Amino acid sequence: MLSGKTAVVTGGSRGIGKAIALELARQGAKLALVYAGNEAAAEETRAELTSVGAEVKLWRCDISDFEAVKALCKEITAQLGGVDILVNNAGITRDGLVANMKEADFDAVLDTNLKGVFNMTRHLYSNFIRRKSGRIINITSVVGLMGNAGQANYAAAKAGLIGLTKSVARELASRGVTCNAVAPGFIETDMTAQLDEKQRAAYDDMIPMKRLGQPGDVARLVAFLASDAAGYITGEVIRVDGGICM
Repeated sequence: MLSGKTAVVTGGSRGIGKAIALELARQGAKLALVYAGNEAAAEETRAELTSVGAEVKLWRCDISDFEAVKALCKEITAQLGGVDILVNNAGITRDGLVANMKEADFDAVLDTNLKGVFNMTRHLYSNFIRRKSGRIINITSVVGLMGNAGQANYAAAKAGLIGLTKSVARELASRGVTCNAVAPGFIETDMTAQLDEKQRAAYDDMIPMKRLGQPGDVARLVAFLASDAAGYITGEVIRVDGGICM
């Protein structure tokens, strides 16, 4: 259980991030949700969290902006009295073959999916040092392990995130802080809901378990890694992918 713990979840208003926030809330955590721009979705998620008895605050921020994240983290720690759990979930896609990919699309994905995680971790680093405990959980992807045609920018960012995770884990291990990565495979989200029947069947054929995962599959692993039970696990990359990348 996470009673008395404060968790920050980026990209927490929809999809996997929302499922993570709900699972952490059910286990007693107080939530700070960071979202990029969809205020309606963020408010809807806050209402759901409140309905299960959670204390939740919303912050809007472009996590790719170093100075904006600095101000955000200062405000969160001041208002909530410190952070015990950081879940770096926020991410974007700008898909395209390398031959046709625009520089701006490559940069945007790296800035949000990789630099954004650095920004959040960098500006909460001293918080974890002071507390001499904590959990940092980064949501990467199996794409960062095996690559994916048409997603060179996304794969590069997610692969970079694995290296960042292991480096932070080594830096903070002696301070009682763990840092792990969760690598989802194909999960039922707004993005996969747009697949047609043929595309969906093709994905199912690729997955040994012959089905897409659910956001809750990822959320339950994140909650475990955030708990005291995972106190001796750090620097790991754990797949939630139905076996696609084994």
